[in-house]
Formats: sequence, C-alpha cells, structure tokens
Amino acid sequence: MNNAEKMIEFLNRCHSVFHATALMENELKEAGFTQLFENENWKLENNKNYYVKRNDTSIIGFKVPDIKNVKSLNIVASHSDSPTFKIKPMADMVDEHYNRLNVETYGGAILATWLDRPLSVAGRVIVREDGVLTSRLIDFDENMVMIPNVAIHQNRDINSGYKWNPQVDLIPMIGLEKGKDYLNRRIAEKLEVEVSDIISFDLFLYNRYKGFAWGENGEFISAQRLDDLACAYTSLQAFKKADSANALNICAVFDNEEVGSRTRQGMASTFLSDVISRVFAAFSCSDSEIKAIMANSFMVSADNAHAVHPNHPELYDRDNRCYMNKGVVIKRHAAQSYVTDSVSEAVLKEMFVRSNTPYQYFANRSDLRGGGTQASIASIHIAAMAVDIGLPQLAMHSCFETAGSKDVDYMIDMLSEFYSCAVVLDNDKIRILK
Repeated sequence: MNNAEKMIEFLNRCHSVFHATALMENELKEAGFTQLFENENWKLENNKNYYVKRNDTSIIGFKVPDIKNVKSLNIVASHSDSPTFKIKPMADMVDEHYNRLNVETYGGAILATWLDRPLSVAGRVIVREDGVLTSRLIDFDENMVMIPNVAIHQNRDINSGYKWNPQVDLIPMIGLEKGKDYLNRRIAEKLEVEVSDIISFDLFLYNRYKGFAWGENGEFISAQRLDDLACAYTSLQAFKKADSANALNICAVFDNEEVGSRTRQGMASTFLSDVISRVFAAFSCSDSEIKAIMANSFMVSADNAHAVHPNHPELYDRDNRCYMNKGVVIKRHAAQSYVTDSVSEAVLKEMFVRSNTPYQYFANRSDLRGGGTQASIASIHIAAMAVDIGLPQLAMHSCFETAGSKDVDYMIDMLSEFYSCAVVLDNDKIRILK
C-alpha cells in the first residue's frame, strides 16, 4: 500500500475531530511514544519520545535527543478540524410528520455539498459511570441523516445563486419516530448506558462517502477532510521516521483552526508554549539557555493550498499559482495571512533541494481576499522563524475534496528531511546542521 492509499484509509476513519486525534494517538503509541498528562509532573529522559493531548482534539508529539546537544526546535503544525455541522444541545426537532436534528454550521463550509447525500453522526459523549464523569467516543457509522433539497419546481432560483439559510434549509431529517430525547435514546443504545447517565455531548455530522484514488493512474485523491488532515497525516509520518541529534522535533496538531483558533485547544492557546517550557524545565535548563534555543526555532505551518481550478483559472494570480501533483506549495502574502518571508522560504527551499522534491508558489490575486492559517496566531506565543506550506487541492471546504496522490509523497519526503536537520542562526548566516 503506497502513502496515498494509506492516507485515504486514515481519512476514511476520521469521522470527527475526536476520532482523528485518537487515530494519531494510536500511531504514536505503536511507534513507542509515551503519553504525558498536563495535570501531572513530567519526568523526561534523553533519547525518549513523548506525546500529550488537550481536550482530546489537539495533540503534540515530541522527540527528545540528548538535551545537551539541542540547538533548535523543529516544529510542524497543522490542524485537526474541518468545516461541518455541529448538533445543538437540545437536538430533537419533532413535529407531527418528521423528526429532525437541530444543527449549526461549524467553520466556512460549502453548504450545498452537504445536501442530498447520506450523513452520519460522530463525536464525544460525557456519561456518568459509577459517579464519575467519563468521556466516550461515539460513531454511529450508518446512513443516519440526510439534508434534502427543495425540488426545483418549488425553488426556481436553485440554479441562480441561491443563498442557504442554515436555520431553515440545512436541518437534517433523522426519522419519523416521535417523542422527546430521541437522539439521547440512540446514544444510550449505542454506548449501552442509561439515558439519564448522558450528561452532554460534542457531536458532528460527517459525509458517509468513502475516499478513493481515481484518474488513469490513480493520480487524484478525493475524500472528506483533506483540509487539513492531509497535512496532519503527512507531517505525522515524517515525524515518526526522522530524527535529529541537534533539534527537539515537535509535531503539533491543533483543533478549532476553522473557527479562529482562539480556544484552549487552538493554536492561539498556550498549549505549544506550555509543552516546550515543560520539556526544558524537566531537564533544569536555565532561562537563558531556553531563550537561545528558542531563537533558533523554526515552524512549518502545514495547511492546504488552492490548486488552480480547471474551469476557473481566472481566479488565480497569473504567475504565483499551483497545480496538483506538481509539488508542495510555499504560500506568501504581503499582509501576513501567510507568514513566509525570504529567510524562512530560503530555509525551506534548502529542504526541498536536499530531499529532491519539487515545490511551487501560491499567492492570491491582488484583488481577491484569500484565506489564512494559524501560523500568524502561533507567533504570539512562539517567536519562531515560520513558513506557510500546504498540499495543493480543489474544492477546499467542500464535504468531499480533491488533491494529488504524488504530493503526499513529496510532503512526507520534504518534512522527513526537515526533521533530520537543525536550523541554527550564526550572526547573519543560517546554518542547517545534519
């Protein structure tokens, strides 16, 4: 099974942000990483690997070489969440004819893509077990709900730029059964608990269509949540396989990027800076030593990029545009929606050269507003040299997106090279140590 096929298999199991994080945790455990907990004291050892979670939706793994040799930090940051619909606390919308679920949009989804297709429900449920509150993952993994379109005969404007009202147009049907607490009863049955023991939940809809490779030579991948689990997956694979004797390697995957990152588990939180400070504290490093190492830190913000759409090439800058299967994308933006500058770009291009992998550029048209990433937010807490990169893809924020199979290999190979180096400042020079 090649890397693209493995990633598709991973994406097909990521039915919620909680399940994605659990899958990444399992990979780290299988690779011999030791779990740490934020509410406990950390006792770390040289040449050992660790990970820690926050809220079960953000995860940071790190590799400690011989700490006396550490000269820099290698950080790759991505995010675990994607646009979807979240179920409200009072979920049942029941009338004399239908039973529906009360949902609200999460992130900037392409709303029309969610209609007229089988959807299911997955996430986290908090239950009371023997007087203790326990977090349980749940995945109904069935064709559970659907959001039906209005027929064109009743909505003649459907093909003329119709504006969806989330409170009216995007409420999914779940069945015909009447009565209160229908969803809670389904949850209780699935988890084998009493309805009275269900305290709360974070539940999301997900697309039931499985991802697949397609094209004459399997050159394309279409799947749910490519933005940004494709970067989370590829960075994790590179992180597991590569080591540096002179750098503390960190793989960080944060939640809530799609809604601004300003949560305790988002990149605007202190999660990453807390982990870094606790690692050095465990080895009794002085404040001066820590700041010297931090000055050499380098962050790769990995979040997918917009490939040129074949039907609308006019939406992209004439020269700074990217295509699927042509290499990882370096993103630039004058107003710092992307934080790449000449220094960080030069360092990263050295990684492309050393790994013999292609790269390309993306910059928005000067008259169009583009998206942003979490790198600029992270700079509030981590004063690292930083670069924004991503895998080129189509249909970003659709419930089913498309990317290139070859780019999966390119990303893993380049990030493996990055994780095997250490970036060190030397006056006006930058040295990349192996």
